[in-house]
Amino acid sequence: MKEFPMTFDEFVRRFSTEQDCLDYLFELRWGNGFVCPKCGHAEYWIVNRVLCTCKECRHQASVLAGTIFQDTRKPLKSWFTAIWWITTQKYGASAQGLQQILGLKSYQTAWAWLHKIRTAMVNPDRAKLSGRVEVDEGYIGGKEEGGKPGRGTRNKALIMIAVELKDNAPGRIRIAVIEDASGKSLIGFVKEHVSPGSHVVTDGWIGYSDLAASGYQHTVYNQSQATNEDEMLPHVHLVISLLKRWLLGTHQGAVRAKHLQAYLDEYVFRFNRRTSAKRGLLFYRLLENAVNISPTTYGELVRKT
Repeated sequence: MKEFPMTFDEFVRRFSTEQDCLDYLFELRWGNGFVCPKCGHAEYWIVNRVLCTCKECRHQASVLAGTIFQDTRKPLKSWFTAIWWITTQKYGASAQGLQQILGLKSYQTAWAWLHKIRTAMVNPDRAKLSGRVEVDEGYIGGKEEGGKPGRGTRNKALIMIAVELKDNAPGRIRIAVIEDASGKSLIGFVKEHVSPGSHVVTDGWIGYSDLAASGYQHTVYNQSQATNEDEMLPHVHLVISLLKRWLLGTHQGAVRAKHLQAYLDEYVFRFNRRTSAKRGLLFYRLLENAVNISPTTYGELVRKT
């Protein structure tokens, strides 16, 4: 199934009831027809609108179980509205904005919903970056006391950025919080997000020295040829600059370190789909991920580090 609304009016008509939302999630989960996860039988009946009961072994599988909607007490219509609103916000979404749109009494509820939806912004089956890829680290956080520069900067979160180049312009990106600038952290990030054999371009930091031995073509940018830092890895530094501007403009910079990765995931989701003219397709993709992502409780979100 790849059918989705193109406008808000179409969205309202398409999902006017809870059953409409349930049917859509059913198609996303079992587009080729329901198959019992226990015995493989294909015949079933519906109980309480959400439970598919296998006619062979009587095993019950819920449309919502194992998704971000599991155990929700709110209408699916509200969840769908939240996802539509989030995907149609060009520059990002805030918990306060979501609270106003849905008329939620609790800011905590809006905050939890937004973070749960952010978990669905990472496709577990997404393809790794390939071709020519610029890689570098950067810092997110307030101004360092004393202006201490370099990779030893304290009181800031260290992130790593990879930018896939297409026609010498930024294509897809990946961003992650890393523990430190050691070779283990840097090479580990590259292995997780960049296909082996790709051409990886970095600066001369020693932490990247094992990239060639790890199966990558490695080019070290000659720092002596650059008049400033941005000339060395221009596409990475452009992404870092845009990211910082987005965090400041959308979230006023009020992002806690332990939740930073969730905001980075949202930024990557938006950046990689920045040229999409079909906002309804973003809604579809996010819902498609939402039924394949394990549920996260509010307690887990609060404790997450």
